[in-house]
Amino acid sequence: MKIILSILGILFFNFNSGSLLLAADFTNSMLPPPASASASKTNEVTPVAIAGSEAFVFRKIGETELRLFVVNPAGWTKSDRRPCFVSFFGGGWVSGNPEHSITWAKWAASEGLVGVAPDYRTRNRFGGTPENCVSDGRAAVRWVEEHADELGIDVTKIIVQGGSAGGHVAAWTAIPSDGPGKNDPAPKVLPAALVLLNPVTDTKDSGYGGTKRFGKDAARALACSVPDQMPAMMPPTIVFHATGDKTVSYSDSVAFRDKLVSKGNRCELVTFEGLGHSYNSSKYGEAGKAADIKTREDVATFLASLGLVETGIHNNQNKQ
Repeated sequence: MKIILSILGILFFNFNSGSLLLAADFTNSMLPPPASASASKTNEVTPVAIAGSEAFVFRKIGETELRLFVVNPAGWTKSDRRPCFVSFFGGGWVSGNPEHSITWAKWAASEGLVGVAPDYRTRNRFGGTPENCVSDGRAAVRWVEEHADELGIDVTKIIVQGGSAGGHVAAWTAIPSDGPGKNDPAPKVLPAALVLLNPVTDTKDSGYGGTKRFGKDAARALACSVPDQMPAMMPPTIVFHATGDKTVSYSDSVAFRDKLVSKGNRCELVTFEGLGHSYNSSKYGEAGKAADIKTREDVATFLASLGLVETGIHNNQNKQ
C-alpha cells in the first residue's frame, strides 16, 4: 500500500495531453505556460526555412521572431499584381506550425496566386494564448498588405484560409474592430474572401474551447468569439465541415453560416457526411483523400466565381 501511495504521490495523469506527469511537472501544468516554450520539451520545432518557399520575418516581439513563408507561382515577377492566398495552420492554438499549412500555399501557387503560410504564437512553442494567435494572424496579413509591391500582389485580392483554430485566426483577419489582444488592430484592407475548414468560430462554452481554454474567464472567451464580434457584413466565405466532427461541432458551422446569410452575406457550407475533424486528412483513408480533392476543387470554383482565380485551373497534387 505504501508503495502504491508513493507512486501516486509522484505521478499524475494529464487529461489534456493523455500522458503521465511527474509531480513537479503536474504543478507546472496547472500554471500558465512559460513566455517561451522549449522545443525540446514539446518536440515541436519552429521552422526558419521551408523548402520551396521564401521566409520573411513579419513580426518581432521581444526576442521572438515570427516568420511567414511565401510561395510564388510559375512566371511570377515583382511587377505582378496577383491575388494572394494566406493559409493558417490549426492545432487548437496549442500546436502546429507553418509546415502544416505550406501545402495550401503551394496549392495556391499552382493556381497562379501568391501563397503565404504564416506562423503564430502557439502555446507549445511560444507560451502563447488564443489572443496572441489572433493578433499574430492579423499582423501577418497587415505585413502582406504593406509589402504588396515586394510580393507582387493586389491587396484587394487577398484570400485568407485556415483550418480548425487556424480558421479562427483566419476569420479574425476579416473583423475591422480591434482584436481581443493588446495592440491588435485589424488589417488595413480586409480579405476579399475567407476559406474555412472545420473552423473554430464560437469560443464560448456553447462552442469550442469555452472558459476552460481562457483561464476560466468568460469575458475572454466572449471577446474571442467570431460570431459575437464580427460585423454585419463579412467577406464572401466558404466553410467545409464534417458531420462526425467531435472536436469542433458541425453545428457551430451551421450556426455561423446561418448568421452570415441572415445578414445578407454570401456563405456556402460544404458538408461531408460521417467524417470527423480534419476530415480531409490521410487518417480517413480513401474517404479523406476524396474529401481533400473535393475541397480543393470547390475552393477553386468558389474563388473563380469571385474573379480571384482563372476558371478551369485545378491542381490537386498538393495535399494538406
